[in-house]
Amino acid sequence: MITNWKLGLSFSLLTVLMWGLLPLALKVILDVMDPITISWYRFSLSALIALLWYGRQRGTALKNLLVSKSGPLTAVAVVGLLSNYLLYIWGLDHINPGAAQILIQLAPLLLLIGSVVLFKEAFSVVQWLGVATLVGGMLLFFHQRLTSIVLTSDTYLAGIGLIVAAAVTWTFYGLAQKKLLVEHDTKDILFLICLCGTVLLWPFSEVQTIRKLDATELGVLVFCGLNTIIAYGSFGLAMSYWQSSRVSAVLPIAPLLTLLITFALNDLQLADIPAEPMDWLSSLGALLVVGGAAVAALPKKSKAD
Repeated sequence: MITNWKLGLSFSLLTVLMWGLLPLALKVILDVMDPITISWYRFSLSALIALLWYGRQRGTALKNLLVSKSGPLTAVAVVGLLSNYLLYIWGLDHINPGAAQILIQLAPLLLLIGSVVLFKEAFSVVQWLGVATLVGGMLLFFHQRLTSIVLTSDTYLAGIGLIVAAAVTWTFYGLAQKKLLVEHDTKDILFLICLCGTVLLWPFSEVQTIRKLDATELGVLVFCGLNTIIAYGSFGLAMSYWQSSRVSAVLPIAPLLTLLITFALNDLQLADIPAEPMDWLSSLGALLVVGGAAVAALPKKSKAD
């Protein structure tokens, strides 16, 4: 690996930016388009870009993913990420972007725990401390709803359940991909998932509704479609230039970015995006979630380090 911390940090921050902006963009487009159709456009645009970029030479690799002994794991990865996309956007339709971003931090946490159970990976005391910090941070972030200071509707609770389910399905995708990466390239896995999403969601999508979008809404939809390729591509490049532990420590900043941009857009009256009620305890909770996620993601140091 060619180490270049400047490039590694730059691509990590680009990934954070994409993931931080995504729920805000999805929230905007949800006002004019249904979740399944949005997801179809996301998958189809990503699949088209991947096909033009490198997909035409990857026919054999895709076939190996489908028909070899990797087939069952590939199915788990496909169903897992497709379910994650749909459950996340359905949940986002019921709660605000900041809360969704905080809750989805359960996904990498569950992936770490799953890796410990299934792959017998080492998990240090410091990492467990990070897990406890993350959970405590979530309780503080939502403390106003937990103590009924802020009215919590059944719709909001349904949204929380959907986001948690999205985190669980992403964990299945992550665990399956972790095993697949032993023999397959991550670009091929993502390309195949985008192709499957395009085909499987087509019958349930109302593609023609794109004609009703104005220029701004169309631009937001295109951004949502490009987001997958840009975010995952930047993430891969960051990992190729920088240590994975450093990259993993930067990525949890995304929820804070979502919260800050939400408040900024509302204060400047550039958008009217629902925001989670925040006091100093909620703000402390958000910081603890980010810090806990970063610490939990750090690998146990070896003697060679």
